[in-house]
Parts: sequence; structure tokens; C-alpha cells
Amino acid sequence: MFQILIGVIFVILLILICYTVMLFARVSLISKIKSRLLRIIVSLVPIVIVFLLFNMVNSIVILLHLSIFVGISSLLFKVFKKSDKNNLIVLFGLLTTIIYLSIGAYLDYHVFETKYEVFTQKEIGTDKFRIIQIADSHVGTTFDGNGFYKKIEDISKIDSDLFVITGDFVDDNTTKEDMIKSCEALGMINSKYGVYFIYGNHDKGYFNYRNFKEEDLIQELEKNNVKVLKDEAIELNDYIYLIGREDKSYPRKSISELTNNLDKSKYIIDLNHQPNDYDNEKKANVDLVLSGHTHGGQLFPLGYIGVLFKANDMFKGMKKIDNTYFVVNTGISDWAIDFKTGTHSEYVIIDIVKNKR
Repeated sequence: MFQILIGVIFVILLILICYTVMLFARVSLISKIKSRLLRIIVSLVPIVIVFLLFNMVNSIVILLHLSIFVGISSLLFKVFKKSDKNNLIVLFGLLTTIIYLSIGAYLDYHVFETKYEVFTQKEIGTDKFRIIQIADSHVGTTFDGNGFYKKIEDISKIDSDLFVITGDFVDDNTTKEDMIKSCEALGMINSKYGVYFIYGNHDKGYFNYRNFKEEDLIQELEKNNVKVLKDEAIELNDYIYLIGREDKSYPRKSISELTNNLDKSKYIIDLNHQPNDYDNEKKANVDLVLSGHTHGGQLFPLGYIGVLFKANDMFKGMKKIDNTYFVVNTGISDWAIDFKTGTHSEYVIIDIVKNKR
């Protein structure tokens, strides 16, 4: 159903793109060209320029937004019954797209700090237990290994009890050099109970054309004191369990299997890359679930559509269901789209606070 809806949306957007090209052909300077074929060719020039300046995915995103804003502009002018409107419609569409996606690029490339507080009646060995979470770095997209190193250098200055990477640390396009440099960055983190990594759907690689293997990644992570969790639960201390789940896209244990032998009076933290097993995690008496994967929806309104059609249980932020808190990190980077609209890039600080009432 979700795929059908996306297909329908793209058909509508394709129609909007054709309409946009027709409007370009009616702009004053272009409309003076006598040959209809030549007018269409000249109208396609801006589209060709976009594809020359940007990669395929970002070009499509730009053109879709341009078409949407041109369509909105056209409707507005019809409502207000303005004549000789083609020039203004195109101008409005261009300016709005440039402004909107420029803000989107800033929100994508600039990494914000987000803080959450969660409360518990359980004993955690302290009044406040601090976790720093990053997700979806997809090293090689908005930053290379050196760029990731600089970001971690800043984040590592924050005191924490636990540092977690909740998947999609690397991607198919990540180079071995960038992967090694990024692992070295994680090695500078000094967190009381260490640094932990779980797999996302991209970490193992889909197409096997990158110049390192999964074993190389694990070796570099472990060399830099990062502990890899794969469908297992460990005791961080006398009060807290940490579960690291395999990604949903691979065979894995259920959360009930992972928690079956745990002492439920202790605090349970669950690292699960994709935020879409909430009912089972809640039933398993998990206290805190940390996820990523969604990139905060990446482009408005995709996150809302994903939740509506059950692709994810949540796409950003924090919420509490019964006694379980759920946090979805919007990602410190992106996958292939250099814009975030309706969201932003972030790293997350979660303070677990002992409720003394």
C-alpha cells in the first residue's frame, strides 16, 4: 500500500514537472521564439543545468520541489485572477525553491544538539545516567572521515556514562580510508561505560562494491575500543542492561527472546536501528529504546506518510508509551539527499533521571 501511494505521488509530480516546463516555455523571453520545438528545448535548459550541477537523487528532489512550488503559485494566481501571470509564477517557483532548499541544506549539514530527560523509579546507581547517541552518519555523504573526526572531537568533550552508535555508521559509498578515520574518531571518546555499536541496514553493504568488508569495519571499531553488539544483552553495571539488536532487515532474535532471562527490576536500554517494533518492546518491559534510520523523515511530509502507513512507529523525537520511552534520532548526516526539510541533523543527549518521588 505504501509503495502504491509513493507511485501515485510520483506520477502526480511527473505531471507537475511537465506543467513546469510548459510554463517556462511561456515566459516572455522564451515565448518570443517562433519554433515550438526550440521553445521546449530552451525551457529544458534549467533542468539540464540542475542535473549537471547535482547528482541524480538531489536533482530529482530539486525539480520536484520546483514543480510543487510552481503548482502552488499557479493555483494562487488563479484564485486571485491575475492576468499575464506566467513570468511571476515561474519567478515565485524559482525563488521559493531556492530559499526553501537552501534552508534544507543548512539543516542537513549543520549538526544540532538535542537533549531529552527520561525518568525512572528503578535504581540506576546514580541520580542521573547520561547517554550520548549518534546515528546515520553514512560516512562520505555530508562529511568524509576528517569531517566526522572533527564532529566527534567536539561531541567527545561532553561528559557521558554511555556513548552509542545506533546504526548506518558507514554506507556503500564509504571509502576504507574514511571508515578507518571515522573509527579512530570514536576511539577518542572517553565514556564511563564505553562506546557501543549496532548494525543499521547499510553497515554491511548492499552492493559489495566498497573497498572494505564487514570484517574490516568490525576490526577497526574494536581496535578503537568500540564494542559491537549483535542480538545480545549485556550488563553495564549492577543496575542497567544494554541490548544491541541486529537490524530488522536481517534475521534476528525477537525482543522477548533477548529479554527473557533478564531481571526486569533492572533498567533496560534497547538499541534498535529501525523504530518499528514498539508494541513488542513495550510488552518486553524495556525502559528506553534508542533508534535512528528515518533521518527525521528527511523531506516533509515523508515522515508522516511513513508512520501513517506503518513503515515506522515514529520518525523523530521522543515519546513515552506506558512505562517505555522511545527516542528516534534524526541522524548526524543523511543518505543521498543533501536537504532536510521539516527536520534537522542532530546528535542526542539522553539523561536518565532517578525519580525520587
